[in-house]
Amino acid sequence: MAKLLKNAETARLGKAETKGLKSADTKKLTKSPARAKKEKAKYQVKDAENALLLKLKNGDVVIEMFSDDAPNHVARIKELVRAGFYNGLKFHRVIDGFMAQTGCPFGTGTGGSGKKLKAEFNRRPHLRGTGSMARAMDPDSADSQFFICFAEAPWLNGQYTVWGEVVSGMEYVDMIKRGTGVNGMVSQPDEIVSVAVIADL
Repeated sequence: MAKLLKNAETARLGKAETKGLKSADTKKLTKSPARAKKEKAKYQVKDAENALLLKLKNGDVVIEMFSDDAPNHVARIKELVRAGFYNGLKFHRVIDGFMAQTGCPFGTGTGGSGKKLKAEFNRRPHLRGTGSMARAMDPDSADSQFFICFAEAPWLNGQYTVWGEVVSGMEYVDMIKRGTGVNGMVSQPDEIVSVAVIADL
């Protein structure tokens, strides 16, 4: 599935998938305790290593991730973020009053990073601002696509892996262009400007 990615993304992601971040990269991303404390205070997050800064065209969104409840999903999302995978991807499926979905390199909902994740269903409910992993019928088919809920979606509880929640900037998520029809597919969809792990800023 690596061929699904853009060439530049594939080159970066291939290394991340097979070996994780190399020591040089890890060293580059490491922050001093003082720097980490400053970033944590700036974005008001509990753990800068497990928080994302999602830049949208209308403003910045901060997402705190649940590394205790979905450790493998959080680790993979961070790996993809650090590889630049999500930058420029479209919110291809957006249903008003429900959720906004992204993470497909094709912008159609048919692609992924090429690495499936075993389900980590947990007790976290799907509330307004919840970040949860999209999947097919197979519970272990989640890959890179995820969605952010506009409102409570209790019918998803225990069926999809909740991995994070928006702690600031939800008003900018609300501004994401909606789709039409039952499936909510979007014509000329909004895109992610960039995503970063806050500890790396």
